[in-house]
Amino acid sequence: MQPLSVLASQHHQAIPQNRCVPALWLDLALNLLVEGDFQTRWDVAKLLPRFGPNAIAPLIEILQDEESDWELLWFTVRLLGEFNHAAVIPVLINLLSSEDELSAAAAEALANLGNQAIPALTDLLPLPEFRLLAVRSLSQIRHSETIVPLLSVVTDPQPAIRAAAIEALSSFHDPRIFPVLAKALQDPAALVRQEAVTGLGMRTVQTVVNLVDLLAPYLTDLNLAVCRQAAIALGRLGNAGAIQALTNTLRSPHTPLVLQIEIVRSLSWTLTADVLRRFRDIMPHASAEVCSEIITALGKVEEPALRPQSAKILIDLLKAESSVQSAQRKQSIALGLGRLGAIEALEPLICLLSDSDLRVQLHAIAALKQLDADAAHKRLKMLAEDQNLSKALQQGVAIALAEW
Repeated sequence: MQPLSVLASQHHQAIPQNRCVPALWLDLALNLLVEGDFQTRWDVAKLLPRFGPNAIAPLIEILQDEESDWELLWFTVRLLGEFNHAAVIPVLINLLSSEDELSAAAAEALANLGNQAIPALTDLLPLPEFRLLAVRSLSQIRHSETIVPLLSVVTDPQPAIRAAAIEALSSFHDPRIFPVLAKALQDPAALVRQEAVTGLGMRTVQTVVNLVDLLAPYLTDLNLAVCRQAAIALGRLGNAGAIQALTNTLRSPHTPLVLQIEIVRSLSWTLTADVLRRFRDIMPHASAEVCSEIITALGKVEEPALRPQSAKILIDLLKAESSVQSAQRKQSIALGLGRLGAIEALEPLICLLSDSDLRVQLHAIAALKQLDADAAHKRLKMLAEDQNLSKALQQGVAIALAEW
């Protein structure tokens, strides 16, 4: 038997879409699906939808055959979701009660069917054993017709169902949804609160309710995942109130390190002159890990008007503690100054050439090249002739010129 890839190449034009095709071709494709290895099944699965509704009945027969292996069943379930036909809906719904892997595949297949599957999935919501999978299928359809059935389960006893409904509803800008998300913030289940925070953070229009007032309290939620999601949501808002709330939490001695780092990253999404000043003021009191995250953020400033301010913070940091900073921090500062392209960093970077750590020297050299290669090379050649330089700097300059 020829490999399916060859067969498909030879007979691609012989299998027209949405037309009646010879039963021989359909039988051949189905045989390849049943008897083939994984790759063959993968290939034939791309061709079978071209046969249209004629393929549905034979595929259902495969599902009903007790001798069908699990892999074949999985492929068949996924294939049925490719047919935009009402006949496959009851078949897929019956599979929702099967073993987990097939039920998940059936739920995904139902979602692929789109609007026509919504009524059947809605009918499953009163049945506890099907409710979660039905909600997950509805949540993947992303059509406004799913709003009403999803709203019906936002107070379900199962947290997983409430969370799935909240997550799906968050993608719609419907006036009925905002109050539901706000109420879900008070849910006893952390997973539901997390989805509510995420959904509210995606809303850019603030009308009656101030989103910062809603979200800021969850920076200190009992669940760390909720706290981190609140930091992300407030960082996405990026207004003055959100920045203040994030900064206050960052300064608190009770804030876990992982959340502090998340807050720095969130503040970095909307860098302003105010945020840069806050970073500058926080660093003397922050942990090494938080300082490292701030230095990385400062070195990635893209707004031309903010680059000099960011470079000054890094230069001042370099001058203030040059002898006691770790090699890793010096490397990060050098890398950041090179990216910022601030010419005022030329001399501070040259001073780093006297560092005892070769890695710091190499980072300084790379930053000098990135900053202004011609100006830096000219300055190094001048320093190479200066006999009054310290021995360490003389050696560093020599290394730099050799690396140039």
